[in-house]
Amino acid sequence: MNLQNIKNRYLQISIGLVYLWFGALKFFPNVSPAEELATNTINELTHFLIPSNIAIILLALWETAVGICFLLNFHKRWSIRIATVHMFLTFTPLYFFPELIFNDNIFSLTLVGQYIIKNLIILGALGVLWLETIPTSVANKEKEKTAAAPTLGFNKLFRLRWTK
Repeated sequence: MNLQNIKNRYLQISIGLVYLWFGALKFFPNVSPAEELATNTINELTHFLIPSNIAIILLALWETAVGICFLLNFHKRWSIRIATVHMFLTFTPLYFFPELIFNDNIFSLTLVGQYIIKNLIILGALGVLWLETIPTSVANKEKEKTAAAPTLGFNKLFRLRWTK
């Protein structure tokens, strides 16, 4: 196992622990600090089709399943995809509940807003892990296609010369 694989495994474990921890809290009523925000967001997304007590359990199952899969390195591509969908959905309160996210202006976040925006870090880490799942043969084929195909780059199009 090379150093890059070890780094990616640490990322995977840390994301797995966060998902497992935050998901497990949601199994217990009034324990998760995000429970109310999560149920309100799910209600908005589903137009109240799923009862709140069921919705929070489904979210808890989703998050803990992703966490366990990351920790056990099980179905890595599936886990990354499901976690990415989840992460994008965590940004929907920015649209549904801006009064809970921002104080006086767009740059002044509430604690709930900070809780949501920190998910950008998890999205970035998921992107790094996703790159690891791309087979090297596919990556090499893409490089070959790019090298073989005639390109009309910016410099050629405008005949620009960069000098030092």
